[in-house]
Amino acid sequence: MVESIRRRNRRRQMVPLADRLEQAARAAREAAKAAKSEAERDALLKAAQRYQTAAHLDEWLKSPGVQPPA
Repeated sequence: MVESIRRRNRRRQMVPLADRLEQAARAAREAAKAAKSEAERDALLKAAQRYQTAAHLDEWLKSPGVQPPA
């Protein structure tokens, strides 16, 4: 019995995570401006807020003052 081993895709991202999150938030806000329904617009604005929050968390975690848990 031959077992196939799946290799993990280990690509280096060319754009930093914070920049990708900011781009995604910007794109969601632009899409919200063009949204036809209020429900769609609200969902896109919530997504933009989540991307923005994730970018802030990433920035906070990379800050020099953050200490690892004891």
